[in-house]
Amino acid sequence: MGNADSPPPGAAPDWTIPQDWASYTAQDHALWDHMFARQAAMLPTRVVPAFMEGLNVLRMSKPGIPDFDELNERLSQATGWQVVAVPGLVPDEIFFEHLANRRFVAGRFIRTPAQLDYLQEPDIFHDVFGHVPLLAHPVFADYMQAYGEGGLRAARLGMIEALARLYWYTVEFGLIRDGGDLKLYGAGIVSSYSESLFALDDPSPHRIGFDLERVMRSRYRIDDYQQNYFVIDSFDELLKQTRDADLGPIYERVRGRQPIDVGTLLPTDIVIHAGTQGRARSMAH
Repeated sequence: MGNADSPPPGAAPDWTIPQDWASYTAQDHALWDHMFARQAAMLPTRVVPAFMEGLNVLRMSKPGIPDFDELNERLSQATGWQVVAVPGLVPDEIFFEHLANRRFVAGRFIRTPAQLDYLQEPDIFHDVFGHVPLLAHPVFADYMQAYGEGGLRAARLGMIEALARLYWYTVEFGLIRDGGDLKLYGAGIVSSYSESLFALDDPSPHRIGFDLERVMRSRYRIDDYQQNYFVIDSFDELLKQTRDADLGPIYERVRGRQPIDVGTLLPTDIVIHAGTQGRARSMAH
């Protein structure tokens, strides 16, 4: 999501651009393959099973950066979604409009080897490896469309910030119960080798049961690993809570209250793991 008003030169009015797959270099493809192999080796025991199923259904283990035309044939068959290339972050309403119409916007550039473990602006590895496998899961695919529709309403009500927090703590950095275990599903985690370890294993972060209103009030970090992770019970429950809830009254309650700082636990939280917050404290010093 971003805020500039008009599309850059070469982009269509909806901010899409050709992927121009032929322009990727051998080094670009090699970097994708390196990151893919690293994540594919460590994720099977950590990620929600639907993610690995999505990689298989979409045949994403084929070497090299995926060609969106080929990827979209399989994705469209699975859930009616498509991936469209954009030049970078797009304005909020354009982003929501694409999601509401089952189009996922993805940056076409790939990070440099120096940015292997962290970059602030999402690249094609984050967007495609991180997000697209779950778009092959029918319930998660419906959640993403419902989120886009909700975003268009939130824009009219001046509540985009609250809805952005929901996206951050579910689609980007969400955890899910899988039997007695916690598993990863957020794209910001699954596309990051180091955060895939941190989010489940490290004693620092709080892991808190998902509550829609609580999440909409919760600030987040963009400069380091998260201090809180919110845990959903299932994609069905996530879709039900967000699609069936009357968000109008929730927005009004959120609008009138202070945001909750990162790293804070509330007496009303369902605390799955109370973190030490050790990493955040050491970073602050």
